[in-house]
Amino acid sequence: MIYLDNAATTQPKKQVVEAMLPYLEEKYANPSSMYEPAIENQRIIGECRQTIARTIGAEEKEIYFTSGGSEADNWVLKGVAHANRERGKHIITTQIEHHAILNACHYLEEEGFQITYLGTDQNGQISLRELEDTIREDTILISIMAANNEIGTLEPVREIGRIAKEHGCLFHTDAVQMYGQLPINVKFLGADLMSASAHKFSGPRGCGFLYVREGVKICPLIHGGGQERHMRAGTENTAAIVGMAEAAKLASQTMQYRIRRETYHRNYLIGRVLREISGVHVTGHRKQRLPGSASFWIEGIEGESLLILLDMKGICASAGSACTTGNTEASHVLRAIGLEEEQAKGSLRVTINENVSIKDLDYFIEILKESIESLRNS
Repeated sequence: MIYLDNAATTQPKKQVVEAMLPYLEEKYANPSSMYEPAIENQRIIGECRQTIARTIGAEEKEIYFTSGGSEADNWVLKGVAHANRERGKHIITTQIEHHAILNACHYLEEEGFQITYLGTDQNGQISLRELEDTIREDTILISIMAANNEIGTLEPVREIGRIAKEHGCLFHTDAVQMYGQLPINVKFLGADLMSASAHKFSGPRGCGFLYVREGVKICPLIHGGGQERHMRAGTENTAAIVGMAEAAKLASQTMQYRIRRETYHRNYLIGRVLREISGVHVTGHRKQRLPGSASFWIEGIEGESLLILLDMKGICASAGSACTTGNTEASHVLRAIGLEEEQAKGSLRVTINENVSIKDLDYFIEILKESIESLRNS
């Protein structure tokens, strides 16, 4: 199998699994209990919080553990909206956000909040001028992703943070695709809130975190016990938190190597595909994109049929977000950047990691050629 769908999920590293095992076996005590094994687990969770905080230039007390990116995104939108509604009920986001953001915004609209959905250019980047023109006196939050999960485009996050601060708005960035792939410092970016998910950087599924700058007003999303300093109820998943912290540490240590390697491999892949296969177009920004992300729309084919043929040859790729698999509608991201519905349905997303070799990509490209030719001739 050649796995080329790392934007959907990544394989947990061996060190991550080994770090988790003791907390799935003998060290299973509930961290909220008062006896020694439980207190030790609470101490370990504190160390993991410190590890995560250091990777983004934050303080330990600004990190809250969640079940993943979707929970973190929902918490930001609903928690900030409800905590700050006396200041205003206007929120700004984009048309190309993950559905965790978009559907949370639709929910808030039903509660009377007003949402502005910014468009993008053909590369998937917002206009900073349009953003600034959209801010109102009652704007309480700007939520714009750091990197798009379908086309890999990077947004001008630092500039967005600057604009938000100048206008007195809170700024949240969904960094699920960027965290662990590119350097992040929340103070440099001007982010007040940031969400991330462990399984996107070789950690376990079902675990993530939310950075909340000290002083930001936000209501809890999940009510119950007093875990996470009374801000996020539920027994802590010690094993997953340990695994996420180990994955974060490893990602930080190997980041510069991976950026160089994946960028070279990505450019090699895109270059060969465009030279050797007619009717293929890159989606997303050619340079300002995630290192391991290559995405295309292909004339004369249907994306899901292509994926079936690739799968038959042992290649795992995708047509877009894994969260919308089975949806017959064209990708909202591809439609937002200007593709017609039929063009968007011919999409292909390839996301590599440091384990993918040139030999793997050569095999993929040859199978891709054969598969596209087969579909176009059928």
